[in-house]
Amino acid sequence: MRVFVSAGEPSGDHHAALLVRALRDRLPDVECVGLGGPQLEAAGCRLVADMTRLAVMWFLRVLVNIHRFVDLARRAERSFLDTRPDVCVLVDFPGFHWWLAWRAKRHGIPVVFYCPPQVWAWAQWRVGKMRRLVDHVLAALPFEHDWFVAQGLQSTLVGHPFFDEPHAATADRGPADPRPLVLLLPGSRGQEIEGVLGTLLRAAATIRRRVPDSRLAIGALHDRHARRIEAALASDPAARSLGIEVHAGRTPSLIATATAAIACSGSVSLELLAARVPTVIVYRIGGLAYVVQSWFRHARFITLVNLLACREPVGPVRPVLRPPTTVAPADPEAVFPEYLVVQDPAPQAASHVCEWLVDPAARAGVVARLDAIAAGVVQSGSAARAAAAVLEIARPGQVPAAGRRLAA
Repeated sequence: MRVFVSAGEPSGDHHAALLVRALRDRLPDVECVGLGGPQLEAAGCRLVADMTRLAVMWFLRVLVNIHRFVDLARRAERSFLDTRPDVCVLVDFPGFHWWLAWRAKRHGIPVVFYCPPQVWAWAQWRVGKMRRLVDHVLAALPFEHDWFVAQGLQSTLVGHPFFDEPHAATADRGPADPRPLVLLLPGSRGQEIEGVLGTLLRAAATIRRRVPDSRLAIGALHDRHARRIEAALASDPAARSLGIEVHAGRTPSLIATATAAIACSGSVSLELLAARVPTVIVYRIGGLAYVVQSWFRHARFITLVNLLACREPVGPVRPVLRPPTTVAPADPEAVFPEYLVVQDPAPQAASHVCEWLVDPAARAGVVARLDAIAAGVVQSGSAARAAAAVLEIARPGQVPAAGRRLAA
C-alpha cells in the first residue's frame, strides 16, 4: 500500500511524522511518500520536497511565493502519476492543500484531511470546496467534528496529535529551581516572532519589576529562531538587562516547569493545557488585517483552549469598520486571557501573569478550569486512530462511516 502525506509547516510536520509511524506500526510494509519536513522524513517518509520552509501567512506573502507553491504542486502531481498512491493525506496548511486535493481528486485518489483547516472559524464559504475535494476529515477536536458532520462531511473524531506524546507530565524537568518560571513563546513562524517579540519583552520587563525573583525564558522552535531572538535581545539594552534565557528545541521541558506563560496564538495552547500552565495569548496584527478578520471570522476566540472552554465556540463575531484604538479587556469566559490586537497588549499580559505569580488562589482557579477542559479532550492515541481510518479509506469500499468517534 502507498500513502501520500503532505504537511506544510513545523507543527504539521510533527503531526504527519506521528501518523507515518502509526501507519508503519499497523502495516510495516506501507510505503509513504510526500511533502513535508525533517520530522516526516525521519519517520520514514520519502520526501518529494521539503515544504516546511514555505510556511507563510497572509495573502501578500503567499502571492510572493506563488511560483514555489505551483512548482511543489506539479512535483506532487508527477509523483501521483509515477507511483499512484492509494490515498492522499493532507495535514493542515489549507491554502496549498486545496491545490493538492484538486490534483489528487482529478486522478481518482481518495483525499483525507488530518487536522483539517479551520474553515469553521475563518472561511465557512469553503465548506462547499471541502465537500468536493475531501473524502474524509479526521477531526482533532469535538466541536469541529460536530460542525463538519452538520455540514454534511464525512468526519471521524480521532483527537489531537499534540496529546499523543507525554509532553509535560514526563518531560525532563532539569534541576530544581524554587523561583517561578515565566515562559515566553513567540511562535513557530518568522512573522509571528516579528509581530509579538517586542510585546513579550515589554511584558517581561514589567513582570521582572513587579516580581523580582521570577525567572524569564523564551522557548524557540529551533536554533535559527533562537539566534534571531538573541540578536533582538542584544540590540536592546533594556531587554538585555532582564537576563532572559533563550532555549531552542526545549519547549516541552520548559512548559513542564513553567508557572505561567505568554504565548503567541497557536497549537501550543493545547500543550499548555495538557501541562495546566496559566497562559496569556497575544497576537498582533495591522489595522487593515484586524478589520478584514472581523468580517470573516466565525469563532468566538482564536485560541483552541478557549474555544473548548465556551458553550458556543462557532458563530460570527461582530464586524467592525475601523480598528480599535485601545486594547479591550480580555473576555472573562476565556480560560487563557486572549488579545488579538493592533495596539501593544504588554501591560495587560504582564498584569495577568503577575497576578498568577503573587496570588496562589488566582492561579489555582485557572488550573481548575484547565483540569475540567482537559478531562474531556486530553487523550493520547490520535495518530493511531488516524492511521486506522486512513488504512480503511485506502482499501476500496472501506470508507469509514460519517460522524463516528474512534475509541482509544
